[in-house]
Amino acid sequence: MDRNEFAPKQLVDLDKTIAKELFEGVEVIWEVLPKISEFIVKMGNTLPEELFEKRGENVWVAKSAKVAETAYINGPCIIDEEAEIRHCAFIRGNAIVGKGATVGNSTELKNVVLFDKVEVPHYNYVGDSVLGFKAHLGAGAITSNVKNDKTNVTVKADTDKIQTGLRKFGAIVGDYTQVGCNSVLNPGTVLGKNVSVYPLSFIRGYIAEGKICKSNVSNMEIMDKE
Repeated sequence: MDRNEFAPKQLVDLDKTIAKELFEGVEVIWEVLPKISEFIVKMGNTLPEELFEKRGENVWVAKSAKVAETAYINGPCIIDEEAEIRHCAFIRGNAIVGKGATVGNSTELKNVVLFDKVEVPHYNYVGDSVLGFKAHLGAGAITSNVKNDKTNVTVKADTDKIQTGLRKFGAIVGDYTQVGCNSVLNPGTVLGKNVSVYPLSFIRGYIAEGKICKSNVSNMEIMDKE
């Protein structure tokens, strides 16, 4: 499998995130995951005070963002302009929430980059992951970020297993990709741009751009879109 398929520009539009600099010089997109925390602190201290306010230690929130009083936000964290953080959202830290993104009821974020206009609106867990422009997780869809045996995560692509060197790695979700309700993206899942995942699916490995994917625990079917 050509590792160039996993270059950031193949999966996400880097002009659709405040964190564009984070992805510079990165060969495969998941290499950014250990760098998120340090990047947030560095960038946060440069954000314009007329647009952002600092709320607690290493938490920067755009003045145009809507944050429910019941939401919990731990730093380091940047919430970009016009984002919406809804009732009982739980941001554990190391999170970048893009412009106009929605983090909904009882959704938990940890060590993530949400590009602009991402929607994780209902009962989602997103950990150690990157979600591209206008990606959407249906209600109850989650990223599973640690293997049961706690060994390092690999990315399965065709017959290859690509070593990531990461013990915690949830999913990469490309621009415009839709993940159906109550689906599980297993550790090391990489979904290309404009992929459609059916509800109740159990997904692992690499799914190329523009595919439809539906599965259960025992089988997975991948088709071309009409």
